Amino acid sequence: MNGMFTGRSTDGEPTAGGAEPEPETGTGTEPGQEGTAPPRRAPGRRRSRTVLVAAAFVLVTAVAVVGALGLGGGDEGPAAPPRAGSAVAVTRTTLVERTKVEGTLGYGAEIPLPVKATGTVTWLPEAGTTAERGDTLLRVDDRPVVLLYGPLPMYRELGMTAGPTTAPEPGANGDTDPGGGAGTGKGSGTGTAPPPTAPPAPAPPQPLRGMDVLQFESNLAALGYEGFTVDERFTTGTERAVKRWQKALGLPETGRIALGDVVYASGRVRLGRAGVRLGAAAGDNALTYTGTTRKVLVDASAQEASWAVRGTDVTVGLPDGSPVKGTVASVGRQATSPEGDGGGSGGPPTVPVTITVPDQRALGRLESGPVTVEYVGRKREKVLAVPVAALVALAEGGHGLETEDGRFVTARTGLFADGMVEVSGPALREGLKVRIPQ
Repeated sequence: MNGMFTGRSTDGEPTAGGAEPEPETGTGTEPGQEGTAPPRRAPGRRRSRTVLVAAAFVLVTAVAVVGALGLGGGDEGPAAPPRAGSAVAVTRTTLVERTKVEGTLGYGAEIPLPVKATGTVTWLPEAGTTAERGDTLLRVDDRPVVLLYGPLPMYRELGMTAGPTTAPEPGANGDTDPGGGAGTGKGSGTGTAPPPTAPPAPAPPQPLRGMDVLQFESNLAALGYEGFTVDERFTTGTERAVKRWQKALGLPETGRIALGDVVYASGRVRLGRAGVRLGAAAGDNALTYTGTTRKVLVDASAQEASWAVRGTDVTVGLPDGSPVKGTVASVGRQATSPEGDGGGSGGPPTVPVTITVPDQRALGRLESGPVTVEYVGRKREKVLAVPVAALVALAEGGHGLETEDGRFVTARTGLFADGMVEVSGPALREGLKVRIPQ
């Protein structure tokens, strides 16, 4: 029909294009027979090949990963992948634990001067004035009260003392019969009156004796006065020297030292605030003083004051940050509790610690202010140590160190000081390089 041929497939269906399809080969029962069609693949065989290909891919990938990690055969890789961080050596050194406490720089507590003068205060010095031997501390009734050095207070007037009076002997001046004999007019018939009895003759002044005399004469000699012997006797030579001293002070030349003329102190003093105003009555609270040496006072915790031993060296930190050497001079024996709000205890008990600064020039012009005091606590000599940052926490507990090859070794810790820590352990040695993890 119109030259078109309609073929049929092996299933008996007509083929498109009008051409008869080539006969299939392999439809016979014997393999290799010409003209037969190849056998069809079963769907199960196709799935098996897919599984084998996927398994092969997984195997190749695993081998590649193992090779990359160095776990396969061939050359051995490092024990662990490299870690970031710097390496330091374990050193053998001496560690010193230092502790800082707060303190106050100043001249110490102000003490009242033992002024014995009575009268009206007519002149007062400025606070902060330094007075030394022979200087006028204040004026009472316009008389100077002078500073002298010594441990004994002024407790009596100094000067020559009057000796005992001498009574006339019986019968003197012709009085030979005090009972009514000659010179009485009785039985003589003369009627003459007896001559008057002479007054007792005064004894010459006697030297005053005592340790206070020795103290005063030592000061008088130190001021440059001479003509007497420095001893425990206030003699006429001492009296003449006192008159010369009184003349220099503008005082009446009596040769005697009144109770309120001088005040004794242990040395040079720094005058504090006056306790009275001009025109007020003088008294023990008229003027206060301190020493002239600046020092540091610390209220140290009574529980942690084992460092405070007389003679212990400390470092004083000034407000500008500069360090100054100091020495513990004294430690109080009585602990006190600071008062908190409402009158209750505001903290643990403390003891007062006084620290001297031998080099006063190192303090500059600073007279008072807050400072820090650094003292040495514990000390460990010739121990293995590493920076504190090198310590790592181990999973099994405790601390350890990481070596350069990535191993971790156990490290027992000891004293921490100045950013270093004491370490010990069987695997640690001087010079071992350990990592500081970043």
